[in-house]
Amino acid sequence: MITRYERLIARRYLLPGRGEGFIFLVASISLVAVALGVAALIAVMSVMNGFRAELFDRILGLNGHAVVQGFGGRIDAWQPLAVKIRALPGVVTATPLIEQPLMGSLNGRVEGVIVRGMTLADINGTPLLRDNVLAGALKTLQPGSNTVAIGARLAEALGAHVGDQLSLINPQGESTPFGTVPRIVAYRIGAIFEVGVYDYDKAFVVMPLPDAQTLLRLGDAVGMVEVTTNDPDRVAEILAPIAPAIVGKAVVSDWQSTNSALFSALVVDRAVTFWVLSIIILVAVFNILSSLIMLVRAKTRDIAILRTMGASRMALMRVFMTVGTVIGGLGILVGTGLGFLLLAFRQPLIDGASRLTGTQVWDPSLRYLTDLPARTDPMEVVGILAMALLLSFLATLYPAWKAASTDPVQVLRYE
Repeated sequence: MITRYERLIARRYLLPGRGEGFIFLVASISLVAVALGVAALIAVMSVMNGFRAELFDRILGLNGHAVVQGFGGRIDAWQPLAVKIRALPGVVTATPLIEQPLMGSLNGRVEGVIVRGMTLADINGTPLLRDNVLAGALKTLQPGSNTVAIGARLAEALGAHVGDQLSLINPQGESTPFGTVPRIVAYRIGAIFEVGVYDYDKAFVVMPLPDAQTLLRLGDAVGMVEVTTNDPDRVAEILAPIAPAIVGKAVVSDWQSTNSALFSALVVDRAVTFWVLSIIILVAVFNILSSLIMLVRAKTRDIAILRTMGASRMALMRVFMTVGTVIGGLGILVGTGLGFLLLAFRQPLIDGASRLTGTQVWDPSLRYLTDLPARTDPMEVVGILAMALLLSFLATLYPAWKAASTDPVQVLRYE
């Protein structure tokens, strides 16, 4: 425990004395550097956590945890297979699904699209679709109505609006004496949605399952069975018992295998970013070390007088350890506030930087997500603050030891 007189001395040393302006400047730079390092770590790690979580939620929210995909793009007897999958422990839903890349044409423009056929219950029961309709209504998507919903980025590329006629071109059309003629079917756009994942919003055309079966000439067959489970991390283990029943007919692809490269890259990027940004705090700690060393040299005579007055070596160590730790602690407090302030205004800052530079700082076509997400992990923040405080404390040990080792006889001999 630090005593009252030790606190008084530490407080005095924290304020600049005559001829100590440079020492105070170095200490102030140390405080600012610690604050910037802590703020950068909190803000960036929260953004990376949010990016991974948001991407995970949106991908799984639209694609499920796994799909049983038929060879040749079709599963004929899918009803018995879906019943078997639903009976597995841990399986929540097993629904039929069709996904097929085609071409879409409107207003003389042509774009690559992914036609997604879903049951009405699945269309209306998927939160990412139901809660993100920008125009129109999903209730207009009824079997036989030739009505579809398209992504917002696709609508922008085609110049499409609700009520327009979108032509879907199926290259696997009808055979004629002159060759295969692509099959072109017009559909009314009944809704425009934005799920927040650029690749989905740029390509997806959602329609009722029967209409997709008619367009692709699948009869009663589907392309795959989408599966959701109560534990995404155990999806492979949960679906393992179905493997013998689909040998030679279909293959199971779970979210881990489908997106393994993306999520592995995020893990590596997150780890590298953490250690690179930690260097800022390390540099700040060296500044604290250098400012304390200069302070010890400037206060050598004061230290010698304190020693002759009865101050112990441990007392002097506590004084200088307190000075350095307070500098680091103040920097941590300022950095924590700054970090949360950056997170609160992250999107306006991104938009402002885009307007200022004339470039799109956050490009959804490169970043997958439309907006910059953030999700703060309290334990991670505590870890960052503890690391910064520990490094600040360690930086005080050598200067404090040098102060405690001062020999008052040698210092005051020529006074």
